[in-house]
Amino acid sequence: MFRRIKEDIDMVLELDPAAKNRLEVFFTYSGLHAVWSHLLAHRLYRKNFTTSARIISQVSRFVTGIEIHPGAQVGRRLFIDHGMGTVIGETCRIGNNVTIYQGVTLGGTGKEEKKRHPDVDDNVLIAAGAKVLGNIRIHENSKVGANSVVLYDVPQDSTVVGIPGHVVKQAGEKVKNARDLNQTDLPDPILDMILGLEDEIKDFRSEVRNEVENGSHI
Repeated sequence: MFRRIKEDIDMVLELDPAAKNRLEVFFTYSGLHAVWSHLLAHRLYRKNFTTSARIISQVSRFVTGIEIHPGAQVGRRLFIDHGMGTVIGETCRIGNNVTIYQGVTLGGTGKEEKKRHPDVDDNVLIAAGAKVLGNIRIHENSKVGANSVVLYDVPQDSTVVGIPGHVVKQAGEKVKNARDLNQTDLPDPILDMILGLEDEIKDFRSEVRNEVENGSHI
């Protein structure tokens, strides 16, 4: 356990430029507190002490703002940065060296039974506000853009963004016909609908103008 704590602290010092020293990281990083609490809860859960496990999970949620179901399987060096509002479901499996930011949901769609939540492989980064839903897999070395909604498997070495999520880069190369989106320029379906209505209004006005100019009656 102490070896795991030291490993996690060293990971934060390596990844987060705001981290100044081990003492600060130990006492102030809620993502680590949530993961450490989960290790205890998960051990109890596997021994069928499910009520005790859920109590620990809920206390951790209250203290850290991060909800990890005690049934979830978490690998080593999971870095939940900031973390507030992050939810990790019961049947999730998370690999090693995974980074998750605040507001991320690894949840279900309500359509599956038994295995309801995603698998996240090694070296994956999931940016703030992303929703990864269902029994799907995010393969290793991939990135999920902020506020994306991912409903299908993501291939290895890929970057996925948007609502619904789609791959825009794979193995370092831009995917053909993919929009060049970054985390500050993601699709907005409501805005797209409004812009479409504006185009229809412009077309209608143009038709009316043509009818008037040609002397026709509407």
